[in-house]
Amino acid sequence: MKEITRRQALSIGGSILAAAAIGVRPVFAANDSQDIIDKFTSGKTAKEGRITLELPQIAENGNTVPISFSIESPMTKADYVKRVVLVADANPRGGVATFNFTPASGVAEASTRMRLAQTQNVIAVAEMSDGSFYMAKRQVKVTIGGCGG
Repeated sequence: MKEITRRQALSIGGSILAAAAIGVRPVFAANDSQDIIDKFTSGKTAKEGRITLELPQIAENGNTVPISFSIESPMTKADYVKRVVLVADANPRGGVATFNFTPASGVAEASTRMRLAQTQNVIAVAEMSDGSFYMAKRQVKVTIGGCGG
């Protein structure tokens, strides 16, 4: 076993103190899903409805969980879905994906796969062209976590 010199110990301690002084965030930061939603909605309240969120009730492997969503909208220039954000409320980081739409999209729907660390809620929030927001939430039970859990 290699011994650490006094100089090395002081250097390591000084580095830790300097990092703390400038506000380096720890590696295991708290989930930021609510912050993502608040920033996405600019603090407005999202209503329930208009979003159909499809996820398995039980995900045997959290490394690859399928998700799809669709939003009721005529997708015209006067009334369309602008953006959709997906968040996972118990992952180390809550942000999963953001989707952008225009009236030319024709429909507001998408499918993808994501990682889930543990049993948690997956939340979809949609921003409409009139500035309103809609939200849907579904819980997924994860048997083997996909984020190192």
